[in-house]
Amino acid sequence: MDPENNQKNKNGIVATVGRRKEAVARVRILPGNGQITINGKPIAEYFLGQIFQKLYNRPLELTKTLGKYSFSVRVEGGGKVAQLGAMIHGIARALAKTEPALRVTLKREGFLTRDARVKERRKYGNAQKARAKKQSPKR
Repeated sequence: MDPENNQKNKNGIVATVGRRKEAVARVRILPGNGQITINGKPIAEYFLGQIFQKLYNRPLELTKTLGKYSFSVRVEGGGKVAQLGAMIHGIARALAKTEPALRVTLKREGFLTRDARVKERRKYGNAQKARAKKQSPKR
């Protein structure tokens, strides 16, 4: 099954891909009890803290699908926040693919839009960073 095509297989599983910065999340959605596993761990164990919990539950609460589907997520690259953003993007895409009526709500809240902000590349002739200038000699 190719996750890029967002196809539903014979078991009713939909696979989608979510991205944020350098992180890529491969999300599989199936009818279930609301359990979310990331790289084989429960989500509460992978993303610690209430702030993370509020963020990853937002698309599910918004669409009133909390506890209706189970998600299996494989995420790699980036940091924890980028991985969380990629996972949310993938979950939103999966929900929109499973229930097309939810697409309008998710799109309006911005969950289906890929966040295009990435680290700016370093330019030659500059100091160590993308925009930092070399110190000029005073004498």
